[in-house]
Amino acid sequence: MSLNKSEFLQLLRNPEMLDDRARRRMIDILLAKPARPARMSYEEFLEWAGEDTLAEWVNGEVIMTSPASLTHQVLANFLARLVTAYVEFRQIGRIIIPPFQMKLARSGREPDLIFVARENLPRLKETYLDGPADLVVEIVSPESVGRDRGEKFYEYEQAGIPEYWLIDPQTQRAEFYQLDEQARYRLVPLSEGVYHARQLPGFWLRPEWLWQTPLPQVDDLLLTIVGEAYAQNLIQRLRNKGFLKE
Repeated sequence: MSLNKSEFLQLLRNPEMLDDRARRRMIDILLAKPARPARMSYEEFLEWAGEDTLAEWVNGEVIMTSPASLTHQVLANFLARLVTAYVEFRQIGRIIIPPFQMKLARSGREPDLIFVARENLPRLKETYLDGPADLVVEIVSPESVGRDRGEKFYEYEQAGIPEYWLIDPQTQRAEFYQLDEQARYRLVPLSEGVYHARQLPGFWLRPEWLWQTPLPQVDDLLLTIVGEAYAQNLIQRLRNKGFLKE
C-alpha cells in the first residue's frame, strides 16, 4: 500500500511502529528530490527547489551555483548586519538575505542582499520578491564573476533596479552603480573615499571598511554614519532593557 508524505511523517513521529531499516528507507524517500526537468515554469522551480538548493531560474532553465566561500560568507554577513541595522533604525524598508528569490521578467535570482523600500513591501511573497528590489548587492567570487558582471548586470539594469553594488573581496574592489536618466547603470565615483547610497537616504560607506581584519564593529560604524541620533537610540535601548537608569 502506498503512503503519501503526511502519512510518512506520521509514522516517523511514532518510532515504535518502525524498525531501523524501515525508518531509514522512509527518510530516504522523504528527502529524495524529484528529477530536474529540462525546462520549467517559475512556479515549478519554486516547488522543485528547497531552501538548501543552490540554484537560480533563468528563461525557464535551472542554473546551479556553487557553495559560497568562508570569505564570501563573512563579508555578506557583515554587510547584512550593517545595512539591516541602518534600515531598521531609519524604518525605511527591509533587508533580505539568501536563501530568498527575486523574480524578474525572465529570471529568478538570489542576490547576496536585497533592500526593499517600505512602499514596495507588499510585493514580498512567502518565498520570493515579486519584481525588482530597490537595491541589490552581489559579492563576487571566482565562480560567479561572469554572472555578476555580465548576465545579472544587464538583467538588473533592464529590470530597473535603481542601485547595484558589486563587491569583489579577491581584488578588494567595490563598485557602486546607479541608474542614470537613460535607465543605464553608471559607475558612481567615491567622494573622498566615501560612497553615498541613493536608495538608503543618509547612509554612506567607506569601502576600505570591507577589507579590514577583523571587520569593524557594526555599532561603531553606525555611530560614525548616523552620529548622535544613533547614540541616543542605543542609550534608550539600554534603558528599556534595564541596564541604565534615568
